[in-house]
Amino acid sequence: MRTTAPCSSGTFLKTPNLLLPSPSIFRSLSFINLPFKPSTASRPLTVVTATPMASEQSSVKAVGSVPDSTIKLLFVEMGVGYDQHGQDITSAAMRACRDAISSNSIPAFRRGSIPGVSFGEMKLQIKLGVPRPLQHLLDIEKVKSVFPYGTISNVEVVDGGLICSSGVHVEEMGDKNDDCYIVNAAVYVGY
Repeated sequence: MRTTAPCSSGTFLKTPNLLLPSPSIFRSLSFINLPFKPSTASRPLTVVTATPMASEQSSVKAVGSVPDSTIKLLFVEMGVGYDQHGQDITSAAMRACRDAISSNSIPAFRRGSIPGVSFGEMKLQIKLGVPRPLQHLLDIEKVKSVFPYGTISNVEVVDGGLICSSGVHVEEMGDKNDDCYIVNAAVYVGY
């Protein structure tokens, strides 16, 4: 059954079993004619930075920023490492470095693809994001042992990573609490 219905605009629509106003009625509504202005943020963003007190400063010091100008940079490998049980920040950092290098192959150095550069000239620079309260516990030499080749010319440790709950405290696995340590790594490879 078809129905003919009057609309406020004075026109009629024929609809099957349904009464609808004509499309011209919608053009007269103010919300349809509002211009769309996308918002970049629903609220202001505030960035807070803190400087460590003298007693909080880490014993791990960077030897300049990474990467520095002494490296001809070819690529950057990035990784994340966790220590869910045992609360060992060095283990988390080593896992982050392994994660960064584990999915890559670097045949250019072995095959002589870079003119005048031999395998022995590969340089690595490492940047680790480590939670500030744990930086003094980080064993840089153990972290360096992750890399099978290349000369590590610089390691920088910056505030980063995360301390969060693993959700469980398992004493049999060496847990002192339920903390999980997370470290981010960027490995800069060049010559």
